[in-house]
Amino acid sequence: MIFKNIGIHTRVLSAAVILISASTLTLGYWSVNIINEFVTLRFSQRIDFMTQYLALNAELGILIDEQGLLKGLAQNMLGENDIASVVIEDKSGKELVRETRNISGPFKTTKKWVYLSEAKDMNNPMRFINSNFDHDRIGRVNVTYSTKGVKDLVEEIEQRFIVVAIIVIVISGLIFFFILKSIVTPVILLAKTARKVSLGNHLIRAPAGNTPETIKLANAFNDMLDSIVRGRKIIVQAYEKMAKQETLAEVGKFSMMIAHEVKNPLGIIKSSIEILKRELNIPRDNIALTYAEEEIVRLNDLIESFLMFARPTRPNFEKNDLNKLMYQVVMGFEIQYKSNQIEVKSSIPEKPFYAKADFDLFSRGIVNIIRNACEANQGKGIVDISIECKNNKWQLLIKDQGPGIPRGDLKKIFEPFFTTKAKGSGLGLAFADQVIKAHGGSIKAANRPGGGALFRVTLFAGFQDKKIKEVWNK
Repeated sequence: MIFKNIGIHTRVLSAAVILISASTLTLGYWSVNIINEFVTLRFSQRIDFMTQYLALNAELGILIDEQGLLKGLAQNMLGENDIASVVIEDKSGKELVRETRNISGPFKTTKKWVYLSEAKDMNNPMRFINSNFDHDRIGRVNVTYSTKGVKDLVEEIEQRFIVVAIIVIVISGLIFFFILKSIVTPVILLAKTARKVSLGNHLIRAPAGNTPETIKLANAFNDMLDSIVRGRKIIVQAYEKMAKQETLAEVGKFSMMIAHEVKNPLGIIKSSIEILKRELNIPRDNIALTYAEEEIVRLNDLIESFLMFARPTRPNFEKNDLNKLMYQVVMGFEIQYKSNQIEVKSSIPEKPFYAKADFDLFSRGIVNIIRNACEANQGKGIVDISIECKNNKWQLLIKDQGPGIPRGDLKKIFEPFFTTKAKGSGLGLAFADQVIKAHGGSIKAANRPGGGALFRVTLFAGFQDKKIKEVWNK
């Protein structure tokens, strides 16, 4: 359970330190053993050679029983640091000379026989070093020596190696720590990023690491987050579209109810007012009846807007000249506002622009946009209408001199029932948007730098009937 709580950084670092330590100590152990064996062998060979040399030099002293000579040889041997004692014996084992000194152990003893050399071979004293003939033995040399020096040397080497090994392990651990940190840190940051994303922060992104692998991992994770964000947007849009469709369905039901329950009674009320005015000789400028008639007309227009938006007529697409269509629409507004302070200015190309469109339906949609511009001018000013034709693109620009559109409302003005007017239904621009999209076009609204609003309608000549019907059916 405790092991599960240990992070990858600690795990890998611990494994690396253990591996480096084990490798270093194992290598050191075998190295020290090899050094120990080599030094011990060399030291033993040196003492053995010195003992053999003493045995050769002691031949004469043993033959003539000259203890002074033998004692001098033994004392010279004791001059070596590691020699503890030198004993020279005759052939029977009787001690002729014993020289010792007090040094620390442990001790080892080497023994060499002293052989009698022949006169003719006196110039070759090394001849009998390895001789084993018993009749030539005249004595023996026993040399006891201390191995403490060798042991101290090996212990010093071990101590130095331990220090060096610790330094190597620490330096290797630090190097590995920083290398591992550069690899593990991006993974840790990635985990923290994932935790923040799970808490609802979908805008955060994982930082890239220092290696190609961590960079690829971070990029893949960020791509996944981008995909999730796009998926959420698509889901939200789908839900909004479903909600809108449900709303429109309810509006359709409501509009049909209004058509049966309200529209017919309104017609009866209007006809009754006309009969009363005629039979009772009520003047036409009667304020009360005039107000009632205006409200009846307003309610009737509102009902018509509901019906038109909720149950639109299926478009009948035919080849039409859009410039000619706009000329007729603008002419109607010029006549309507001729005696008003609103001036409708237009710039329409004479060259035809043919596209497949429903003449009446498209006209009503454009009329709603121009009427909205005229109402935004609040009874005065200029409404500028211009058309640009480039290749297969037809673009209508409608500019007003009103107060403009609040920034927060720019994305809402084409939504059904959204309006900033006291008596508006909020369906005029929504209907225009519906019609233009059904024709494969687009409509956008923006504020002009000098004041007022700008509506841009774009249509294309090459839009296919099938695609248009699919858009309309949606």
